[in-house]
Amino acid sequence: MTSILITEGDERLRRGVKYLLGRHGFEVIEIPEKARAFRLLRRQKPDLLIIGCCLGEAEDSLKTIHYIRKRDRHIPLVLITRHSSESRVIRAFRAGITDYFTAPLAADDFVDRIRKILSDDPGKDSPVDNIVFPDFNPPKDMIGESPPMRGVKAYLSKVASTDSTVLITGETGTGKELAAKYIHVQGPRHRKPFVCVNCASLPDTLVESELFGYSKGAFTGAVANMPGKFELANGGSIFLDEIGEMSMYTQAKILRSVEMKEVQPLGAKSSTALDIRVIAATNLEPEELISEGKFREDLYYRLNVARVDMLPLRQRREDIPELIAHGIKMFNRKFKRNVQGLKKDVLQLLMRYNWPGNVRELMNVLEGAFINLPEGHIDYVDLPTHLKQKLTKHQHAPSDERKRILTALMETNWNKSTAAAKLNWSRMTLYRKITKYRIVENRKSAR
Repeated sequence: MTSILITEGDERLRRGVKYLLGRHGFEVIEIPEKARAFRLLRRQKPDLLIIGCCLGEAEDSLKTIHYIRKRDRHIPLVLITRHSSESRVIRAFRAGITDYFTAPLAADDFVDRIRKILSDDPGKDSPVDNIVFPDFNPPKDMIGESPPMRGVKAYLSKVASTDSTVLITGETGTGKELAAKYIHVQGPRHRKPFVCVNCASLPDTLVESELFGYSKGAFTGAVANMPGKFELANGGSIFLDEIGEMSMYTQAKILRSVEMKEVQPLGAKSSTALDIRVIAATNLEPEELISEGKFREDLYYRLNVARVDMLPLRQRREDIPELIAHGIKMFNRKFKRNVQGLKKDVLQLLMRYNWPGNVRELMNVLEGAFINLPEGHIDYVDLPTHLKQKLTKHQHAPSDERKRILTALMETNWNKSTAAAKLNWSRMTLYRKITKYRIVENRKSAR
């Protein structure tokens, strides 16, 4: 029988986990004190260890994880915490946990993930490999069979088969992270880590230690060596999302790591060799950023080996019904409802809408409709108020693209940056359209 050891001071949580797992055929050993759990681990090895983390115990739990990982690299470690935060989760994964859960537990999800962890061969990869999306199915999750989308997926498959550096561009909400996962899962490194970094969310004061790690004693509070994101991705792929938001200094450090295939953690005397694939993404025009002095040209050429341009939803409208069907199925599971689809007139409205936020906006709209508790089919009245206002405005907007551009330019007194924002385009896209339609500035018409 599979044995699971749980060490947690909160008796109610500890007993609850034991009861839940026991019902599904697991042998659960419960020990309140971590010191006693350590002594047991020296004598016998359970198949999985669950560590509880109550309020005020975060540092103690991290030390516990470090202690265990030094002695056993492969035993699955699961953390249960009542007070989760992104920084705490990142630190826990770095310390070596296999998975984490926030109490109160969602029973079915908890048991399913425990089974998944135990079904993996513990010796084949390092613990961090388990943070890779195990349920990601590229053919199923890359939704859309329109000719443009089939072309994108065909090119993604070609890119995945190589080991080249990739730059993914596209508007917000077009699925750049999904494309990066597709490339990793379909590529030769699919059994190795995929580490995602949201460059826009990293503060300048922490970006270097987050990306490249630090050694013990590098600064006050650095009590142990900590690998950075690049090192965690070693052997696999690192995805640098919104790389255009990074400072020029950080871009220079990334360029060195990409070129030299090594990182030097803060305070370390030597570098660590890297074997990784770099995939970067930006929703900005990289050529425009270079011209504005906000992006290093040498880094751009390093990244822009394979270029993937993700299509805005307005350029593949044929995929909207399939995306809606996927979203309804997903939200039916989430909200435990039985919505069948959209009323025909509502679908027609959504097919005509321009979707400036792309697939992400579409999914948010569907979720907002579910909040209104629709029955059977989603009607116009179920749509979020903000979308109904946009649809009303959109019905009165000029349909011809040249007219829309002229309208936006005149409304903004020919301020191209403001007009581009109004059209939900980048400035470079607006410039290309102005050239395409041979639009000449005429400020008199704006008065």
